[in-house]
Amino acid sequence: MTTSAYSSVLSLIDVIFHAAVRRSSVPEPKLAQFGGQKYISVETFKKNGQGVKTPVWFLLHKNAFYVYTETDSWKVKRIRNNPRVRVAVCNILGDIKGPWLDATASLVEGDERLAADKLLDRKYFLKKVFNVLSRINRHKRAMIKVETA
Repeated sequence: MTTSAYSSVLSLIDVIFHAAVRRSSVPEPKLAQFGGQKYISVETFKKNGQGVKTPVWFLLHKNAFYVYTETDSWKVKRIRNNPRVRVAVCNILGDIKGPWLDATASLVEGDERLAADKLLDRKYFLKKVFNVLSRINRHKRAMIKVETA
């Protein structure tokens, strides 16, 4: 796919996504608490079952959350070992502001990852800065998709 074709596809995805957001920003009632929020806490689980909570930026799109992080983070390692997670609305410090939802996490690649990455860039301006720093530092990023039960 050429760069201009790729750009056109992403632009079309943006138009479709933002039209859908205007019609209904949160499609499922159980996800209503996440509408308009900036942070969620993602709780991943160690091999011994102990939970580890991490506040993260997120995107809610088509009833799934998208979160990005460094590829070699412990969060990614725990998800590879055990895809069971929980999510809840929180503030920047990780203080929980709503009920927990059980969910399943997976790592996504390809077009789905590119579309989620672009939409996260639009939601969080600072992410664009981190994208540049990641390229300079050669830190690889992973995109996590979280789907509620």
